[in-house]
Amino acid sequence: MSPSSGRFRWLALAASTMLLVGACSNASTSPSASAGAPASAPASASAPASGGASAEPSAVTGASCASNATVVKFWTSHTPPDSDTLKKIVDAFNAANADICVQMTIVPGSETDVTKLITSIRGGVAPDVYMADRFTVPQRAAEGVLDELPAEVAALKDQHVDFAWNETQYKGKTYAIPFDTDARALWYNADLIKAAGEDPAQLDISKGAPTIDLVTKIADKVSKKDASGNYDVLGWIPGGPGSSGAGAFDQGWHYTWGFDYGGKFADIAACKVTPTDPGVVAGFQFMYDWQKAHDPKAVSRWVSTNFPTNTPAQQFPFWTQKLGMTISGDWQIANAVKYGGGKSYKFTYIPVPKAGDKPTTWAGGWSMALIPNSKAKDQAIKFMTYIAGPEGQKVYTKDTTHLPTLKALQADASLYDPQHKVFLDLLPGALNRPPLAVGGIYWDALTQAQGAVELNTKQPADALAEVQSTVQPRLDEVGC
Repeated sequence: MSPSSGRFRWLALAASTMLLVGACSNASTSPSASAGAPASAPASASAPASGGASAEPSAVTGASCASNATVVKFWTSHTPPDSDTLKKIVDAFNAANADICVQMTIVPGSETDVTKLITSIRGGVAPDVYMADRFTVPQRAAEGVLDELPAEVAALKDQHVDFAWNETQYKGKTYAIPFDTDARALWYNADLIKAAGEDPAQLDISKGAPTIDLVTKIADKVSKKDASGNYDVLGWIPGGPGSSGAGAFDQGWHYTWGFDYGGKFADIAACKVTPTDPGVVAGFQFMYDWQKAHDPKAVSRWVSTNFPTNTPAQQFPFWTQKLGMTISGDWQIANAVKYGGGKSYKFTYIPVPKAGDKPTTWAGGWSMALIPNSKAKDQAIKFMTYIAGPEGQKVYTKDTTHLPTLKALQADASLYDPQHKVFLDLLPGALNRPPLAVGGIYWDALTQAQGAVELNTKQPADALAEVQSTVQPRLDEVGC
């Protein structure tokens, strides 16, 4: 098979996979953030998921460019407030490079949904630069959706933290440039906790990681139900559902709790996914048990009422006083200033199963990738190295309180206030999702399993065995 025919075979397979996922479920797979949105976020890690493929793209930059400038089309799924900072960086690049016009377009979707991108590639109207959730880069490279980057970009390796760079690699080649990263913690509303008769000092980060039992006890005091038995205020929601169904609320993902219980999600050396690892199963068991104790249907009703699809960032339930605690990330430092209404928001370690357990966190992040057959390849790469270089990452770090992947910027004390510095100090010990050529497929399968477990319709071990049987054959096909 020629490289060209292999690429289009993968594009067709990827497109059919995404259509199948869409037909089977309306659940969003976005980490609300970085995740990623955050992831999220994933949508960005700092904003709720944007509801998927039905929303229309919207161009937000490039209007003032010179008529003879070479156009570079840049797509992102990020929404405000993070997209506001992306626009700021793009505008600065355009101002400094009059011969290039980067046109940034917000293309709503989630981290693992590339339906619009694949359609644009097949239709010959693809962007030049695509902002890809970094853990999906190996899969997109295997599918032929991303183009290999030249040697001068690969030479940037030592400037970035190792885990972020490793996520841009597939079979020894570079397919993206890391842009940002993050770390996760338990955020809590000290005012709501105090009003519920509990002392928020119990959760002070100086005391170390709280236990899950302590956090649940405090959260249950914060929770309030109306006369119909529906939650009006929820003390916390450690897992999901998310705004569109199966998946996490904020950063309460399968990876969060699998890591927290000591789980290992993959054996890279053996080229195996390991969703049935005892620690992963234990994390899913926690989500099953918590939901059972708090009524899965009542929790789902609270989410659909307070966090529907396309909820604006300022209406996030943590800011509207409808939620006492949430697993989230460093990006909330900036959001608390914008949307917090002057309330007392603090953070501590993700709660641990038992007193004395080592706390965990994990890091995600995004990257800048080149789409194959770009007609402005050189200009696109120049923009990518700018936005993912010191100029772009410095602005993004300062404005959004994400973390940079550039080692030099991590050492720049001027970028971090005391709160932000705590998250930076968490980063060296952060875990990350395994960089697999089925990373998106694995995420989606784990997300569906999480949804079933939290609805109490499947036992954790059974749901995760299904993930194993679904994902491993795909990994065997593409390899590590």
